[in-house]
Amino acid sequence: MNNHNENLKTGEKGAWLSIIAYIFLAILKLYFASVGNSEGLRADGLNNFTDIIASVAVLVGLKIARKPADSVHRYGHYRAESIASLFAAFIMMFIGLQVIFTAGQTLYASDYEQPDMLTAWVALFAAFVMLGVFSYNLKLAKKIESSALYAAAMDNRSDAFVSIGVFIGIIGAQFGLFWLDPIVAILVGLIICKTAWDIFKDSTVTLTDGFDYKKLDEMKENIRTFKNVRDVIDIKGRIHGNQELLDITISVDATLNVADSHAITEHIEDYLYKEYGINHALIHIEPYEEDKK
Repeated sequence: MNNHNENLKTGEKGAWLSIIAYIFLAILKLYFASVGNSEGLRADGLNNFTDIIASVAVLVGLKIARKPADSVHRYGHYRAESIASLFAAFIMMFIGLQVIFTAGQTLYASDYEQPDMLTAWVALFAAFVMLGVFSYNLKLAKKIESSALYAAAMDNRSDAFVSIGVFIGIIGAQFGLFWLDPIVAILVGLIICKTAWDIFKDSTVTLTDGFDYKKLDEMKENIRTFKNVRDVIDIKGRIHGNQELLDITISVDATLNVADSHAITEHIEDYLYKEYGINHALIHIEPYEEDKK
């Protein structure tokens, strides 16, 4: 558990990096959008202000997840990570739909203006910054196995795509292709929505105690091969934050004493930790009955 808390604390660095980057880029984009007459860059800047909210949600989720177990939350507060991911997904979906709607209106009304070329370079610079933040957060999320930080990383990547889309649209406008800006914006909006849906789906599966049944079947078959394990009657799994919890019922010879039966459970627990990184498995033992076979 201590290692898990240390991982969560490490994950906060990624959330802080996102927040600082978003604040800097939002101010930069809004300023140059104003002087360079770019609606796309202005929308991108406002988008970053919205992203600050999502990043703060991730940070709060990671901090709450570090709280120790109490009389109400016996398993700790690790699911706060999943809730933060869910919140980030809603924010991203809202942004994606807003981008699509705004770009669609511009395309329908043919209300085009040529922005200053400087705004294109600002958008490209912002894209490279966010790709750097995305790379850092993705590596960190995989290292500490944080769903909330992974959601933040996907949001970082989506924002980089938005800025690249703005850059392409502004470049197109320089050559009279004024319609290119809203078309690219719609495509970027669809990418954002797809990313948000993937995060939403993963978060809801976790919060509703979903688990990979193939992984359970694999563990079940392997546990059956253990010495003195006659059968695996049942195995269930659920995810608590980024921890996997298992409930397993096995049958052993009725003649085994308590000490020998306990040794079997310890053997299974060691195996689950070494092979799958699972450090919490509740193993129930029942006497094996031959007539049921």
